[in-house]
Amino acid sequence: MKMPSQNHVLVELRHISQIYGREEHRIVAVKDINFTLCEGEFVALLGPTGCGKTTILRVITGLNAPAQGEILYRGQPLRGINPHATIVAQAFALFPWLTVLENVMVPLMARSVPLKVRHKQATELIDKVGLDGFENAYPRELSGGMRQKVSFARAMAMEPELLCLDEPFSALDVLSADALRGELLELWIEGDMPTKAILMVTHNIEEAAFMADRILIMDKSPGRIVAEVPVTLEHPRSRKSADFEALIDKVYAIVAGETQPEPIELGTAPGEPGKTRALPHVSINAIAGLLENLTEHDGRYDLYRLAEELRLEIDDLLPIVEAAEMLGFAIVSSGDVMLPPLGETFAEASILARKEIFATRARRVPLVRWILSSLRSSPEGRMSHEMLETVLQWDFSREEATRQMDTAINWGRYSELFAFDDDTETIYLEPAESPVPA
Repeated sequence: MKMPSQNHVLVELRHISQIYGREEHRIVAVKDINFTLCEGEFVALLGPTGCGKTTILRVITGLNAPAQGEILYRGQPLRGINPHATIVAQAFALFPWLTVLENVMVPLMARSVPLKVRHKQATELIDKVGLDGFENAYPRELSGGMRQKVSFARAMAMEPELLCLDEPFSALDVLSADALRGELLELWIEGDMPTKAILMVTHNIEEAAFMADRILIMDKSPGRIVAEVPVTLEHPRSRKSADFEALIDKVYAIVAGETQPEPIELGTAPGEPGKTRALPHVSINAIAGLLENLTEHDGRYDLYRLAEELRLEIDDLLPIVEAAEMLGFAIVSSGDVMLPPLGETFAEASILARKEIFATRARRVPLVRWILSSLRSSPEGRMSHEMLETVLQWDFSREEATRQMDTAINWGRYSELFAFDDDTETIYLEPAESPVPA
């Protein structure tokens, strides 16, 4: 197994921040990122969608310059494209009009390798990734896993010192992803690739624990590293071993965090001091399903086990848990999710009773509260969707502001706090919420 050497640092990030947009509408993608990557290391950047993992990869490979901070490669400041690094993304970025062999030869051609030599090298790389016999096949003839193998072979043809993987297995089915992870690890551990270090972006906790020597855990708003977990388990790793499961539990506990007191958990609304608290983009049915599941496990369940049982990844499960926390229906502690009395009451309530409970809790959620207040202050108890969304763009990107309004409208409709007229694109108070005329 390759072992990191602190004497051979490949990459060092010093106080890296990336900011997009104008001064009044700035979006901080990542903030104050610091870490080093040494030769022999396989490091995973783990975190939810939107935490800036891909942004960091693009900075390291020189595709984007950071707004603040410095990046060093082998001790020298990086300027422009990093010639020693390459990215394999989740999309199979192959040329559809070229064969497997021709696709792998593209970077060799760019390096002016003679035809006979590049043909030989490409053929050897195709054999290494297990595609011998498919040299003359076109991408359309290959499965998703096979196409990604071609991507790996083409990346290795560039002989990168640093291989950056941007969720390379996420577009594959479960079995293909598992097989490809094992094959990549075999190439890496046996030293059958020119790469000195691997940096992988993922939101799959089990994947990070199975492959990496070190896990850097990120959070969002803004994107930042919140924890570092060394992985000391030897390869090959057994997913069913007690040590592996303990590692998974530890990472889940860090990623999920702890439920905070209500004022902190709820956050603030537009116009109030502090950053506006975003609504998790989940349906009411997903929240109800989570709570019903917890009642079947005596009101407390390990997040790792819950994810396995529901076949959900971190990006799918944690927003549901977060929404339940925000509404006071769930509590997270030490990697477990628990049902407080209110959550148990909601899970066991009738359809109409659930709507009443939800409405009571939703009124306390800052964004919902702000919409209600805005509608009550308008002459007819109604406002245009565009006006409210425009205000949200002071706190969120345009796309996220739209998503926030969509989620708020769904929550408001379900709880019958306010309604939405699609024809006029206006939001208006339900009769019970309308101000009483003087």
